[in-house]
Amino acid sequence: MTGKLLAIILVVSAVLAGVGMYYLQVYGFYYDVASRPGEDVSLLAEGVDDPEPISYTAFRAIDADSSPIRYRACFETDLSAEDLAKFRRVENPEPLTAPGWFDCYDAVAIAEALKSGQAQAFMGAKNIHYGVDRIVAVTTDGKGYVWHALNNCGEKAYDGTVVGEECPPRPEN
Repeated sequence: MTGKLLAIILVVSAVLAGVGMYYLQVYGFYYDVASRPGEDVSLLAEGVDDPEPISYTAFRAIDADSSPIRYRACFETDLSAEDLAKFRRVENPEPLTAPGWFDCYDAVAIAEALKSGQAQAFMGAKNIHYGVDRIVAVTTDGKGYVWHALNNCGEKAYDGTVVGEECPPRPEN
């Protein structure tokens, strides 16, 4: 009898731990980002170091303090391809996935749009966090998506490789 009781306790504990980990990964750490008109969506023009805000509507965003690359956002813009031509393009962007409940952002669809030319990716901001850049993608029909991605310095810093002189010094905690 005690063997069965121990087995039940172990199974129930494992199920509760699994449910708890799933909840924390998918829901627990995320929070809605309040819209800040004129600050939420900006792009870097060629040869400029400071991002320039662009016009947008229908902004939704989520973030988590547990990682600098959990930021995701969706918006709509009325800017044309000609308006966007002055901004710095990003080569080979890879949209990161978002939780399924954040339904305006679909990383697979964004990646397909980027690959087919239905969307263009731009640099939103360099080093928004140490080693992390903000990437903004805009489709031909005016839908926009934002995510954070590790840059070269971030990839080196987080995998333990020596960062090197080309990277800025790491900020003190």
